Amino acid sequence: MTTNGGFEPVFCTIVPPHLLHTLARHEDPALSGPAQRTLLLDAEKRAQRSITAEFGLFAAPAVKAPSDKPLRTIYDAEHRTELPGTKVRTEGSDPGQDASVNRAYTGLGATFDLYLKAYQRHSIDGDGLPLDATVHYDEGYNNAFWDGRQMVFGDGDGEIFVDFTNSIDVIGHELTHGVTQHTANLTYYGQPGALNESMSDVFGSLIKQYALGQTAAEADWLIGADLLAPGVTGTALRSMKEPGSAYDDDVLGKDPQPSTMDGYVRTGRDNGGVHINSGIPNHAFYLVATALGGNAWERAGQIWYDVLTGGELGERAFFDDFAQLTVATASRRYGDGEELQAVTKAWERVGVPTTPRPRL
Repeated sequence: MTTNGGFEPVFCTIVPPHLLHTLARHEDPALSGPAQRTLLLDAEKRAQRSITAEFGLFAAPAVKAPSDKPLRTIYDAEHRTELPGTKVRTEGSDPGQDASVNRAYTGLGATFDLYLKAYQRHSIDGDGLPLDATVHYDEGYNNAFWDGRQMVFGDGDGEIFVDFTNSIDVIGHELTHGVTQHTANLTYYGQPGALNESMSDVFGSLIKQYALGQTAAEADWLIGADLLAPGVTGTALRSMKEPGSAYDDDVLGKDPQPSTMDGYVRTGRDNGGVHINSGIPNHAFYLVATALGGNAWERAGQIWYDVLTGGELGERAFFDDFAQLTVATASRRYGDGEELQAVTKAWERVGVPTTPRPRL
């Protein structure tokens, strides 16, 4: 396990707070009520994670997964908020009647497979961490989250969001927060926080592509493409191909993600815009992957994985720190070829410098 600066689990959700705040202010209680409750539950869980991390209350798992297989356990919260809930499926057991349980089980396995087979990483912590998930959390809960130990999925309100187990990339996204937690441990604020979110989007997308056998050209590069209810004008929560284009809805508003530093959003909300400005490094990865072609988890993904886990990426890294490391890694692993050119050009297009500059 590569750890930079210690173990510091954070509470990470897939739906950006700015979307929930927009819904919470809506005049229709069918929209505002679930959003308000989701925000309250998220705040409570965030506080719990902070205290747990501060006082070192995370217990090591009693068992570990075998070297080449995941160790999955799925729980049902039965629309309550006590975790983990009732155990409903364990590793190797047959699918049941609950589609949410089956999708969660499959998504955990797909995430394990990508990290093991593409990067030789043994589970989320690199040391056989069991993969636990809880479905049917609360009533109308509009989110999914990684709490430092397990995945939790809401069913959505049915008006704006539907079952959060629907999107395999969302499962991969949240579990990748666990990978980051156990490696670079990126601070969850500002540019380091946006990098944290971007790493989860990158590998969430790669997990979906790997599971579907898609090349970079075939992939949709959408995050959460199966989460929006039919009446919402949009395709997903985020687009790595075209940040800012995922939705433009009368209720949700317009996707605020920028694709380049020209559109960088300075805000104190959402931990300094971690879900918004992540569009910039997201787009850089998309440009690298599509320039190289083939399977994005191979060369492009390998470079990003090397930087995340290599021990050189600081907890408070800015975009240009990360960009410089991807250039150095591309050169070190692949030499002065198309990989290095693709990485350098991608960062140039999104406006992030790849040469060191003095800090103010």
